[in-house]
Amino acid sequence: MDQTHFTDFDLHPRLMQAVDDMGFIEPTPVQAKAIPPAMAGRDLIGLAQTGTGKSAAFILPILQRLLDGKPGRVRALVIAPTRELAEQLGGDFADLGRHTRLRTATVTGGVRYGPQIDKLHKGAEIVVATPGRLIDLMGRGDADLRHLEVLVLDEADRMLDMGFLPDIRRILRKLPGGRQTMMFSATMPYDIRRLAEEILTDPVHVELGVRVPLETISHALYAVAPPHKTEMLLAILRLADTGSVLVFTRTKHAARHTGASLKEAGFSASIIEGDMPQPKRKEALDGFRQGKFQVLVATDIAARGLDISHVTHVINYDMPSTVDDYTHRIGRTGRAERSGQAFTLVTHEDLEMVAGIERVLGIELAYRRLEGFPHPPPPWDPTGRERPEKTPRRPRRPVRRALGRR
Repeated sequence: MDQTHFTDFDLHPRLMQAVDDMGFIEPTPVQAKAIPPAMAGRDLIGLAQTGTGKSAAFILPILQRLLDGKPGRVRALVIAPTRELAEQLGGDFADLGRHTRLRTATVTGGVRYGPQIDKLHKGAEIVVATPGRLIDLMGRGDADLRHLEVLVLDEADRMLDMGFLPDIRRILRKLPGGRQTMMFSATMPYDIRRLAEEILTDPVHVELGVRVPLETISHALYAVAPPHKTEMLLAILRLADTGSVLVFTRTKHAARHTGASLKEAGFSASIIEGDMPQPKRKEALDGFRQGKFQVLVATDIAARGLDISHVTHVINYDMPSTVDDYTHRIGRTGRAERSGQAFTLVTHEDLEMVAGIERVLGIELAYRRLEGFPHPPPPWDPTGRERPEKTPRRPRRPVRRALGRR
């Protein structure tokens, strides 16, 4: 089958100009499948992991639709689970709509109401919001959604995980009928499937690589005794040819402890976790994106949606709780068809989860030894015994850039 190009979508010249400005030629597979029905006004459910370009799959159809019609009132609403994702989506709308006069208001908690209310009152046509702040502004009468034409629920399973489903239902009760509704999710748990059945009308289903990690990522496991995890992390960072590294911990306490250990060892590092005030979180993310920090230590709040395109390595300092969390974490590297490395520190307590990841993903994760590490491997270390050491498959090299690898 011939390769699809953005020129095949019959996008408005102003949108094509933005796509050309950004140097993009070929859509990602999820964009190729989702954009045509979305532009035709169909309801849609997209099952795709992070890193597949799903954001542009709904942003371009929304912008195309809103170029016609009455300006100065909210016509499209995108709901996202976190402030960081909402801010990124707002930036994506600005980038792809740079040659239009369409206005976007990003509405999130953790910042002052005033600037957000001003944008709404000045006639933003697109609102990107987190659930809590949107409910607040709707209750105050500052968010008029009576003329809404398009609704998008992004990272729907994440909103379920964070307890936002009652808020989503509360918002839905106040929205007009007859709208186009699109839902994007990496997984489809029962409650999200039921919600989709309630709010989507004859939806087009787009499913792509929900469980399988991106082909541009190589995986490796490092067996370690729990007391030596921090030493192993420092050794990996010293010995591996790393660029920007995202380190995941399971708890806020572990993130703080690990971040402090990295700084003490001389690494430029910052952390992001749920209790941090929004300005501090933004400062940490911006510093990491701009190269001020080589290492960002994060809890799973950063695992979904964040667009940090230059990450060369993801290191799971703590094993994630679920296979889905593993997929979302490692999806922070290997983006836009760049190659990436995913390392996981494995203790004896993690062996069952390793088996679960391999079973669900249908791949065998190779163990590696760290040359020069001062501590002997734990007794259960499978390197060279239960399973031979394998060299991770070299990721394929990309030919062209892809738009919005999220």
